Amino acid sequence: MTITTFTSREFQQNANRAQKAAQAGPVFITNRGETGHVLLSYEHYQRITGKRRNIVEALSMPGLADIDLEVSRSHELPRPADLS
Repeated sequence: MTITTFTSREFQQNANRAQKAAQAGPVFITNRGETGHVLLSYEHYQRITGKRRNIVEALSMPGLADIDLEVSRSHELPRPADLS
């Protein structure tokens, strides 16, 4: 992963170059020597945010209707836990 740094002026003058650099890694944008912003590719952003889904999205995934789920039914009570 390559880290690139642009001053805010360089970023304004070369936004296209900054976007291309973001494909290889984060681009730090500085203002008066202090990092103020970070430019990331959308793929990298998704990777670091974890691509979290909610339960509705997870249960509505294509192909789930084709999965057979067999649940064994037992009339026996579970045995007590041995806590010794």
